[in-house]
Amino acid sequence: MSRPGSHALKALTTPRAAAVSGVLFAVLFATAIVLIRSSLPEGAEPGSQWLTEGNTKIRVAAELMPFAGISFLWFIGTVRAGMGELEDRFFATVTFGSGLLFLAMMFASSAVGGALSATNSALGESIAGNGVGVFGQMMLLHLSKTYGLRMAAVFMMSLTTIWLRTGLMPRWLVILSYVLSVTLIVGGDVSMWLTLAFPAWVLVVSLVMLAQAGVLKEHHDE
Repeated sequence: MSRPGSHALKALTTPRAAAVSGVLFAVLFATAIVLIRSSLPEGAEPGSQWLTEGNTKIRVAAELMPFAGISFLWFIGTVRAGMGELEDRFFATVTFGSGLLFLAMMFASSAVGGALSATNSALGESIAGNGVGVFGQMMLLHLSKTYGLRMAAVFMMSLTTIWLRTGLMPRWLVILSYVLSVTLIVGGDVSMWLTLAFPAWVLVVSLVMLAQAGVLKEHHDE
């Protein structure tokens, strides 16, 4: 006899739930990154533009990031629950830890941008171009590229290793994930646009989960 609520718990940890949360994260996070990056144009003098033309974009991105983080936490939880007894404790710990560190870095970078954007509005004058604006931009970029992106790469690599050992995911996705994670670790500082590779990867993983669960096939048959 099943325990009360067991059916509801199972529904929350199905591949469908993981895929939906993954797709939601990919959309929200990618949108936030595009808003942030478009407000920090390449080659511009540090701190000279993002607190003026990009002020609204930074504020919107800072508002979107918490919801992206919630979706990512749900994605981690459902993926981990789906492994069941196949979960490797060592790699699962690395995966969970790196995922949390990635979120912490992205939350911190968004908070820096949001705080300076609010400061710019509260003072009634632009602080772009001065020491505060330059410091804020450099901190935002370093938190997101140097630290956050590399933690995302570690998350990808450790989760992919679990897939390789258990055969839960197709071999082509395992190979693609390894190549992409190594690329992000090595070239994380090249451009902030590389950060978009992570939500794209989560989106691909989510679609594969839907395909494995038969959701896409059922929809096609209908």
